[in-house]
Amino acid sequence: RGGARAQSGGKMASTAAGKQRIPKVAKVKNKAPAEVQITAEQLLREAKERELELLPPPPQQKITDVEELNDYKLRKRKTFEDNIRKNRTVISNWIKYAQWEESLKEIQRARSIYERALDVDYRNVTLWLKYAEMEMKNRQVNHARNIWDRAITTLPRVNQFWYKYTYMEEMLGNVAGSRQVFERWMEWQPEEQAWHSYINFELRYKEVDRARSIYERYILFTALVLVHPDVKNWIKYARFEEKHSYFAHARKVYERAVEFFGEEHMDEHLYVAFAKFEENQKEFERVRVIYKYALDRIPKQDAQNLFKNYTIFEKKFGDRRGIEDIIVSKRRFQYEEEVKANPHNYDAWFDYLRLVESDADAETVREVYERAIANVPPIQEKRHWKRYIYLWINYALYEELEAKASKRTRQVYQACLELLPHKKFTFAKMWLLYAQFEIRQKNLPLARRALGTSIGKCPKNKLFKGYIELELQLREFDRCRKLYEKFLEFAPENCTSWIKFAELETILGDIDRARAIYELAIGQPRLDMPEVLWKSYIDFEIEQEEYEKTRNLYRRLLQRTQHVKVWISFAQFELSAGRDERLPRCRQIYEEANKAMRSCEEKEERVMLLESWRSFEDEFGTDATKERIDKLMPEKIKKRRKLQAEDGSDAGWEEYYDYIFPEDTANQPNLKLLAMAKLWKKQQQESEAAAMDPDKDIDESQT
Repeated sequence: RGGARAQSGGKMASTAAGKQRIPKVAKVKNKAPAEVQITAEQLLREAKERELELLPPPPQQKITDVEELNDYKLRKRKTFEDNIRKNRTVISNWIKYAQWEESLKEIQRARSIYERALDVDYRNVTLWLKYAEMEMKNRQVNHARNIWDRAITTLPRVNQFWYKYTYMEEMLGNVAGSRQVFERWMEWQPEEQAWHSYINFELRYKEVDRARSIYERYILFTALVLVHPDVKNWIKYARFEEKHSYFAHARKVYERAVEFFGEEHMDEHLYVAFAKFEENQKEFERVRVIYKYALDRIPKQDAQNLFKNYTIFEKKFGDRRGIEDIIVSKRRFQYEEEVKANPHNYDAWFDYLRLVESDADAETVREVYERAIANVPPIQEKRHWKRYIYLWINYALYEELEAKASKRTRQVYQACLELLPHKKFTFAKMWLLYAQFEIRQKNLPLARRALGTSIGKCPKNKLFKGYIELELQLREFDRCRKLYEKFLEFAPENCTSWIKFAELETILGDIDRARAIYELAIGQPRLDMPEVLWKSYIDFEIEQEEYEKTRNLYRRLLQRTQHVKVWISFAQFELSAGRDERLPRCRQIYEEANKAMRSCEEKEERVMLLESWRSFEDEFGTDATKERIDKLMPEKIKKRRKLQAEDGSDAGWEEYYDYIFPEDTANQPNLKLLAMAKLWKKQQQESEAAAMDPDKDIDESQT
């Protein structure tokens, strides 16, 4: 029984243990990530911050006797030594150690620490500075001098050591020692500020000659050592001399600077300073010479300040002519820059030439003109030459009108005409100007030869017109006839030429010749303005009072065109030409025109004809004729039509006015039906209005 109990007890224990091994795991219902995510880095940073916050302050220790003090010193020194032993290269540990020893007035120990630190890193500038400051603070002057000497010997390019050393000697009143340190410094050829510090040091003790010698050494140093010497050093030197009233020395410095920099490295600041110095000395002519010398040699984009100061000077001390000169000079430089940037900018050349012509001699103007015309357009297309050709025209006009050089003017015209590519295009104005120039020089054969050459090389309408006008002024009518013949052979479609030729013959009294010219003209297959030609021919016959021939001309013209203006003009001619039969003839013309215009698609033209006819009947007609023309007048109605876009889609509707003529209505039954429908609709509207108003019906029944 005991074994059975043990066995049963073991089973129960194992069952209980089995139940304990299977803990219940909580099921996570929402496995989505939280909105605010916390990183491991954030956890560590927060832990570190809280550690610093919760760090308790060190206890306050009160030292009461020497043994406790020595113990404290021992512990602190052991801590510093341990830190140094861990990392010897961290100079801040050495400095803290030395400063702690200094606070205990242990100067020897502090020196020892600094020396040990210098053995580790002698290039550390802060270490030297702290070491020297400690000695100066404790009034150990010789020790401080020793440290500064070692520092500038070890690191001579650290300017801070030199500044501190010289300042210490000056504060101690050791001027000679400070000067000696400066001299040692200058042997190393330091930067600009070091030289100026030396100069200011000498000036503090009124040593002007020594300061001048330092300036000379510095200028010589910059001239020999530096690749690009700076102008401001020369300016400072000159101002130093001016400040101490050595004006001759100052002028000499400026002159040496100008000579030293030469024309290759000119700087406007040097010349502005030089000019202001001379202005202060009341040497105004010298100032003008300096400004003009600089402006002639310095590039224009680098001389803006120079221009500004020169203008201010002239406004203060110059006359009106001087002010104008500087303004003209400034504009000239601007134009020079523009034409250099783009030589084919002819507008800039025009402005430049206009400026030069107003304020320069003839040779300068010619030089600029030659430079301008040398920029020939690179492409032989007329649109590129249209601005360029005016350079030649202005050049020729200048030589003729301003310079009074007729020989050079002829050469300019001839050179221009030789330059033009006449086979591709030409400029008629150039030929005509050359011919007019030769006429002004009373050289008629050369003028005719030039115009003849132009017509032979490159015939143009303008050339023919100009040549004919010239011969007309000279009363050479036979030459004019020949020129017109050549002109019409060249351009038979030009109606203006035919008309002018016929007018010339009319003026000369050769009516048959003029009529023959008109007949030839209207017989041409192609004309540019035929309506003008026919009108001129008709006016010619009317002037000659050849009314039958005029009627024949109108009939011939109506065979070619049925334009409404021709009919109206024909009717007005009949009204003004005849005496007894003018009204029937005019009315007959209107009748014929109305019949001819019935098939015309342009209804506005037909309306124009009827209105002209009605105005005629209102003035000369009877009541019957007026009533008849009133019946012929159309009715104006508004219609709509559908519009289509370019792609074929609907673009909406458009309203327009149309005309319905009674004569057309009588011939078209559909239009009669439309009129009857309109009348029926009107009657229906009246009956509906009567039904809506019964009182009106009662009143009408009583009535």
